[in-house]
Amino acid sequence: MIYIVLIPLLLACFIPFISKFKDKIHTGIFVFIIPFSIFLYFIRFIGNDFSPIYQTLKWIPSLDINFNFYLDGLSLLFALLISGIGALVVLYSIYYLDNSERLGHFYVYLMMFMAAMLGVVLSDNIFVLYTFWELTSISSFLLIGYWHFNERSRYGAMKSMLITIFGGLSMFGGFILLSVITGTTSIQAMIAQTDIILNSEYLPLILGFILLGAFTKSAQFPFHIWLPDAMEAPTPVSAYLHSATMVKAGLFLVARFSPIFSGYEWFFIIVSTAGIVTLCWGSYMAVRQTDLKAILAFSTISQLGMIMAMLGFGTKIAVFAAVFHILNHATFKGSLFMVAGIVDHETGTRDIRKLGGLLTFMPMTATLALFGTFSMAGVPLPFLNGFYSKELFFDSAIHLTEGVSDIAGFLVQVIPYLAVLGSIFTFVYSLYFFFGVFGGKKQLSQLPKKPHEAPFGMLISPIVLVFGVILIGLFPNLVNGTFIAHAAEAVYGSEVVKDIKFWHGFEKTAFQMSLVVVGIGAILVSTRKKWNGIYNVLPGKLSLNKAYDWLISMLDVYSDRITRSYMTGSIRFYIAAILATTLVVTFTFMFVTNGFTIQFNKLAEVTIIEIAVVLLMIAAAIGTIFSKHNVAAILIVGVVGYGVAILFVIYRAPDLALTQLVIETVSVALFLLCFYHLPKLEKNNESLSTKTINIIISVSFGTLLTLIAIASHSTNSFNKISDYFIETSHSLGGGDNVVNVILVDMRGLDTLFEIAVLGIAALAIYSMINLRSDKEEK
Repeated sequence: MIYIVLIPLLLACFIPFISKFKDKIHTGIFVFIIPFSIFLYFIRFIGNDFSPIYQTLKWIPSLDINFNFYLDGLSLLFALLISGIGALVVLYSIYYLDNSERLGHFYVYLMMFMAAMLGVVLSDNIFVLYTFWELTSISSFLLIGYWHFNERSRYGAMKSMLITIFGGLSMFGGFILLSVITGTTSIQAMIAQTDIILNSEYLPLILGFILLGAFTKSAQFPFHIWLPDAMEAPTPVSAYLHSATMVKAGLFLVARFSPIFSGYEWFFIIVSTAGIVTLCWGSYMAVRQTDLKAILAFSTISQLGMIMAMLGFGTKIAVFAAVFHILNHATFKGSLFMVAGIVDHETGTRDIRKLGGLLTFMPMTATLALFGTFSMAGVPLPFLNGFYSKELFFDSAIHLTEGVSDIAGFLVQVIPYLAVLGSIFTFVYSLYFFFGVFGGKKQLSQLPKKPHEAPFGMLISPIVLVFGVILIGLFPNLVNGTFIAHAAEAVYGSEVVKDIKFWHGFEKTAFQMSLVVVGIGAILVSTRKKWNGIYNVLPGKLSLNKAYDWLISMLDVYSDRITRSYMTGSIRFYIAAILATTLVVTFTFMFVTNGFTIQFNKLAEVTIIEIAVVLLMIAAAIGTIFSKHNVAAILIVGVVGYGVAILFVIYRAPDLALTQLVIETVSVALFLLCFYHLPKLEKNNESLSTKTINIIISVSFGTLLTLIAIASHSTNSFNKISDYFIETSHSLGGGDNVVNVILVDMRGLDTLFEIAVLGIAALAIYSMINLRSDKEEK
C-alpha cells in the first residue's frame, strides 16, 4: 500500500513536463489514469469475506515511527471515495479547465492532496498520520488559492490554513500524550489499551486536543467559517475537497478513535452537541446564501454536522447510519458541486438571484440536479439514497439511552427535536437550490452568457455520481454487506448487521419525522420570502467571520508593535539581548538544579606551553577590541583561532585541530578577500552606562561559560554521552573514527538539514539574482 500512497506524489514530479504539451492534449487525460488505477486496486477488496490487511515499512524505527498501513472497512470506504471521486473530478476538470490555465500547478496540487488523504486514512502510526494530515492542509491551501490573482481566493486559502493547521497542531499534542500513556504509536495497539487510556488523568486533555483537530478539519461549529470562503477554489476542487475528502478527514479521525473514546460520556456530550448544533446552524444559514457554491458550502457544513452527531451517539444503528451517509453524501453532494460548476460555466454566474428557468435550456443538468437535491433533502422516494441514511439518523436520535449526567440526559431528550429542525432547513435549502436555478421565471437579460446545455464530457462525472445515488437507493443492501457493514464494524468495534429497507410502515416514528420534515419544509419553501427577514435578527449583525477578521487584524497590529519594540536595527542591541537572555536562563537553570559542580581531579597536566598559548590568545582577544586597522584585526582574530588549534594538538585531538585549522584559514582568507568592502574601524563614542552594560554582559557571559565547562567535567549526574559514541560507533555506524561517525550517522539528520538550509539559501540567492537581472533587462 505504500506504493499506492506514493504513486500520486511520484506522478506529481512529472506533471510539469507533461503539461508542456497541454495545447495538444489536456494534462488531465494523463492524470486521470492514476486515481482510476488506484480505485481499481481498492475495489477488488469489496466483498462479504473481507478481512483487514496490515503492512509495515520501517522509517524511523528507533522512535517507533514507521509506515504502518492498515486497511479495514473504514479505510477501504474512504480509499474508494478518495480514488473514485478523484478520478471523476479529474475527468470533470478536463472539460472545466481551459488549456490556458496553469494545468501543471493544478494537477500537482491535486495529486499531492490525493496522496495525503490516502496516507491519512491508511496510516496506523499516529505520527505518520499527522504528517499526511498536515500535507492535506498545505495542498488544500494551494488548491483553494489556485486563482491567486483573486483576492478572495487568497483570503479563503489563508483562512482555511490558519484554522486547520491550528487544529492539526492541537491534534498532534493529543497524539503525543496518547503515545506516552500507551507506549506505542500504533492506533490499533492503542485500541487494545482502551482501559489504560480511559483511566488516565490526561483523558480530558487528550480528548479535547484530538476533537479540536477533527472539528476544525470537518468545519464543525464554530470552526465552520473557513469552508464557505474556500469555495473560491475552482469547482473541481470544491467537488473533491469539500464534499468527499478533506472535510471528511475529521469524521474519519473521530470514527477511527471511537473504539477508544465511545465509552467516555464526555465524548458523547461534546461530539453530539457539536454535530447537532452544526447541523442546525449550517442548514439554517444555507437558505440565506445567494451564491450557488455558498449554498452548497453551508449544506456541506450541515451534512457533516449530522454525521458527526451520529458518531457521537455511538450506538450501533447510529454508527451504521453515519458510515452509510458518508457514502451517500459523497455521491449527491459531489454531483451537485459539479452541477453548480456547469451552471457557472454555461451562464457566467453563480448568483441564484440572476438565475431561474434554466430547465428548458439545460434539461440534462436539471435532471441531475433534481436527483441530487431531492436525495440531499431526504425526500422519501425509494430511488434516493439520501432518504435511507436520513431515516436511520432519525431512528438513532430517538433510540439514545439515558445518560449518567444531567447534561447527557438533557441531550437525549432534546436531540430528536433538533434533528427534525435541522432536517427541515435541509429540505428548504435543497429545494431552494433546485427551483431557484431551474424553476421560476427566465432572467436571460441578467446572464453574462446565453445559457445552453454543457458538453457531454462535462456531464459524465455527475451522471456517474447520480447513477450511484439511484443504484444505492434501489439496491441499498448491494453496498451494505460488501463494505458498509465492514466500515461500521471498524468504528463500532464489533459486528454490525443492518438490513436496509425503504418501507417500515406509517407507525414507525422515524418515517413520521420524515413526513413532518417534508410537510413543514414545503410550507417554508413556498413562503420563504415572507419569513426571510428573520436573518436580520439572527444572526443579524453578529458574525463569526467578523470575529475572525478582528482577531487576525489585532494579531497583526500587536505583533507589529512587539516586533518593532525589539527590532531596533542595532546589532549591538540584538547581541546584548541574546547574550543577556541566555545568561539569565542558563544561570537560573544551573543554579536551581545544582549544576555548578567544580572538581579538579583527573585533569590533564598543564605546562608552561599551554599557559603561554592561552595567554597569547587572551592578549589577541583583547587586542581586537583596541585595533584600529582592518588588517590588524583580521590577523589578531586569526591568532585566537590558531591558538585553539594548537591546544587541540597538544591535548591529542588531531581531527578537531585539522578542522579548526581549515576553518580558521578559510575565515581569514574570506576576510581578506572582502577587505575592500569592510567598513573602516572607528572609535565608538558610547556613554558610560552603555560601556558598563557591555562589560557586565561580556564578563558575566564568559564567567558562565567557564563555569559550565568546568561543571561538565566535574558532574557525575549522568553517564557521559562520549562513552556511548565510543562503544557504538563501529556497531551502529560501521566506522572507527568516532568524530566522523557522529557527523555522518549519529547526527545524520542534523547534517542533512544543515545541507538543506544551505541549498535553500543558494536557491533563494539564485532566484533573486535572476529576478534582478530580468528587471534590469526590462
